[in-house]
Amino acid sequence: MRLCHTGGVRFQRKHAAVLMGVAAWNVVTWAQFARNLSQAEGRPTGYYVAHTVLIVVNFAIAGVLGTMGYRAWKADKADRVPSAR
Repeated sequence: MRLCHTGGVRFQRKHAAVLMGVAAWNVVTWAQFARNLSQAEGRPTGYYVAHTVLIVVNFAIAGVLGTMGYRAWKADKADRVPSAR
């Protein structure tokens, strides 16, 4: 991360890559868990409800992290392009 002239912090590409990597990892691991949950039998309803909520929340987190990473990647790319001034 580096400081902007406006006093804010900008993500670099390495930070964007980490965010997108964590998002992808979340999707892969929680999709596998959802698959396993769908094949489980003989559990109380509360078990399925609680774990389904966890899966949905973690997919939402992955979406937010992936979006942040993508935007940071694109913003850093735009900063690297030399201006035509």
